[in-house]
Amino acid sequence: MVQMLDEDGTVDPWRRRARRTRRQMPLWQELPLLLVIAFCLAVLIRTFLLQAFFIPSGSMENTLLIGDRVLVNKVVYDVRDPARGEVVVFRGTDRWVAQEVQEPEPGFAGKVGRTLGDLVGVSRPGEKDFIKRVIGVPGDKIWCCDQGRVVVNGAPLDERAYVSEDSPPELPPNAKECRSRQFTEVVVPPGQIFVMGDHRLVSQDARCQGPVPIDNVVGRAFMIVWPSERWTTLSVPDTFANLPRATAAPAGPAPVDPDPLGGVVLILPVTAALSVLAASGRRRRARQRRLLP
Repeated sequence: MVQMLDEDGTVDPWRRRARRTRRQMPLWQELPLLLVIAFCLAVLIRTFLLQAFFIPSGSMENTLLIGDRVLVNKVVYDVRDPARGEVVVFRGTDRWVAQEVQEPEPGFAGKVGRTLGDLVGVSRPGEKDFIKRVIGVPGDKIWCCDQGRVVVNGAPLDERAYVSEDSPPELPPNAKECRSRQFTEVVVPPGQIFVMGDHRLVSQDARCQGPVPIDNVVGRAFMIVWPSERWTTLSVPDTFANLPRATAAPAGPAPVDPDPLGGVVLILPVTAALSVLAASGRRRRARQRRLLP
């Protein structure tokens, strides 16, 4: 190792001590520390920025399938309200019936894994967590049907791009079950949204369970991230682009495209940890290549 010498050719004791204090931790100590840092960053991102949600039911088929995982932007609605056509995750009100998802009783390892999944945001949703598409915003007048189509502020929606199996048009409305396509006109109250599932035949949504307060919205689902073959963004269908504005509520901002940097933010903790580890390895190899004078 090259040594720093004073003018008289002796080694400076202060530099010798400083060099000893700058010694890097061994890899077996450094790696666990970096993993802990990455985990803490993931928890912070899950709490304030992004969260991954598991799809437990078929109410959004074929847009979202059972077992899909979606990324949810948790900050977008801090600066604006939800817009028509967006897919949102929200907590149901007391009127919303809890989801019935049959799961085997997990063992100890399963309980530990579920706890860790809850912390980083990759676990199954709770019984009162739902994911639906926004059909109406405050002040909108919504009803069905005009030739079988949902009508928003007098304009019928062309939902063929995302509705896979609609409810039968001949079934009479039922206030306790959302199997009917027909429902009477609803004026969305201030501070609430009207949501419906894309699989109308099985979706229990605002048709029979009522609108959802915007304060209950967790965030906007903007990307399918798992399985990898279904990786795609969840954009707003074109049919929502030119709908008349609500007359009973002020006009809100136009819908925006999904944040293309959302996935990048999600992997920042792991990327940062690996970068620090790689830099540490380069420094270690560089020290080994230094030659004695």
